[in-house]
Amino acid sequence: MTGALVVDSKGGAAAADDSRMTPLGIVLVTLSAVSGILFGYDTGVVSGAMLVIKSSIVLTDFWHELIVAGTIASAWVFSLIGGYWTDRYGRRKTILAAAMVFTVGSLVMGFATGKEMLLVGRLIVGVGVGLASMSTPMYIAESSSPKYRGVLVLMYTVGVTGGQFVAGIISGVLSGADQGWRWMLGLGALPSVVLVVGFLFLPESPRWLVASGRLDDAEAVLRRLRGPDAKVSEEVKAIKEACDEQLKQKQQVQQNVLMQILRTEHARRALFLSCALQAYQQLGGINTVMYYSASILKMSGIGDDSTAIWLSAGVAGVNCVCTFIGMVFVDRLGRRPLALGSLFGACVSLVILGLGFLLMDHTAPPVTDVNTLGDACAAFMGCSACTSPRTMCGFCVNGNSTSCWPRDEDTNLALGGACMSPLTADMEWAVGYCPSTYSWIAVAALVLYLFCFAPGMGAIPWVVNAEVHSLWARDLSTSIATSSNWLLNLVVSISFLSLIDALTAAGPKSLFLLRRGGFHRSHPAVVHPARDQGSLLGGHAVALRETPNRRQRKLGGGKQNSGCQDCGCLTGGELQFIERLYRVPHCPVRGTAFNAL
Repeated sequence: MTGALVVDSKGGAAAADDSRMTPLGIVLVTLSAVSGILFGYDTGVVSGAMLVIKSSIVLTDFWHELIVAGTIASAWVFSLIGGYWTDRYGRRKTILAAAMVFTVGSLVMGFATGKEMLLVGRLIVGVGVGLASMSTPMYIAESSSPKYRGVLVLMYTVGVTGGQFVAGIISGVLSGADQGWRWMLGLGALPSVVLVVGFLFLPESPRWLVASGRLDDAEAVLRRLRGPDAKVSEEVKAIKEACDEQLKQKQQVQQNVLMQILRTEHARRALFLSCALQAYQQLGGINTVMYYSASILKMSGIGDDSTAIWLSAGVAGVNCVCTFIGMVFVDRLGRRPLALGSLFGACVSLVILGLGFLLMDHTAPPVTDVNTLGDACAAFMGCSACTSPRTMCGFCVNGNSTSCWPRDEDTNLALGGACMSPLTADMEWAVGYCPSTYSWIAVAALVLYLFCFAPGMGAIPWVVNAEVHSLWARDLSTSIATSSNWLLNLVVSISFLSLIDALTAAGPKSLFLLRRGGFHRSHPAVVHPARDQGSLLGGHAVALRETPNRRQRKLGGGKQNSGCQDCGCLTGGELQFIERLYRVPHCPVRGTAFNAL
């Protein structure tokens, strides 16, 4: 029976594919999946570790983002220059170097004594992740038979999602242990050690061997990979012709390879396609979900860190299982239908997630007992305003009584009220979230998102990136496309928490400025969504949050402007605006009507 056709870089049928999966091929694919585990474990473990690491190291949101994004930044840089390394030193040696670097970085993180050392470890790990993410799919694509190539390249993605799931399980197990975050981060060295040992005994990519003039070595490797009955001599011949064509084109090029890619239509379109798919993958939010899944679940009202970490492990498990769905259909349905269906489902699930958070925001509990300290926290009349990232307050639930109290900046413990004492079964101290009965919507939406995203857009960009480039442009084009993935990954991950913080105030601020007709001073007050009693207008919660300068004036650090007689929070112009909204003078901080001064 005639097998599938081997297709050379020019698209011609070169030889019949009578190959089969050999033991060496199985080992190659398994270790390539382990390479994906490096990336996946780092992605998954940081979600849980960053929740518990704050018990040992004080971290602001900026440092939280910086530590998460440190790996991504260095991965972006080294995925960009990885094309040169794979071309000069070979795919196998590049993967070996990546694994060794990852081992060092994991150990540095495990023994970190402060946030600076932790950041250094993350940067080192990023070097390994960037090199591996660029070279491993290329190595699999060049070493595997065309009839298995789509599935085998997906094994790298399976390794990524499997690593995320394993990281979630380990994070859940260690979440209650003393200094458990050190073990979470340090255990990343195990798969990298396995990869180093395994790749010491694996051969180099046949295509790289042919390009280096080592035809006999390439034929021997192909015979071990394809089996004794495969016509490897014809495949070597086809590869040799493609390499000769590559060399001929390079000799004809008067400028560098990048300029040749941009001047050659099919190479330029292939590069654009690869970069676009990588961009869609990251802008679709997949790694934001994986990096911050535990934080997202906690924001939805799941207060216990361990519970949020275990739920994020379950979410990662769905991602891993659904990747196998992609393996089944990638060669049956084709790349394009699978990618389009995946994007549509992901969009629907993200809309559900957003609506779920709006529902949780709208139904969050109000403050029933105003605290007696007379500080800034006493002004907030709802859980949303009290637990905003911009405040140093926490929401105390004591049976049917709720109140807003200041918290310690380092420990997050309550500095007043009933929640200062040990919490009982009917008490809860909420920092950064509001208790909600609708948290299940966030969990369900995340599961649906990954169910739709993982089989298609989670894997298709890597498959296409390994397949579409001409041999003469493959190294550089693959490197550019991979680095575009890391660059957008960096942008999304380093801005997530800051964007959450900014949208808390700036999103509704746009409505305020629109209604006001534009900026009228350099530091305008900020419209902020809240669930304060009496502050609903037309079905939408509206409150006017104070700027830092105005809060200082309210607390006695300056002269108060005319406005609310209770807290002096409004200037004359702002007072007129609020009066037009509510028909009566209305205090946006206390949520009650007042007599204008």
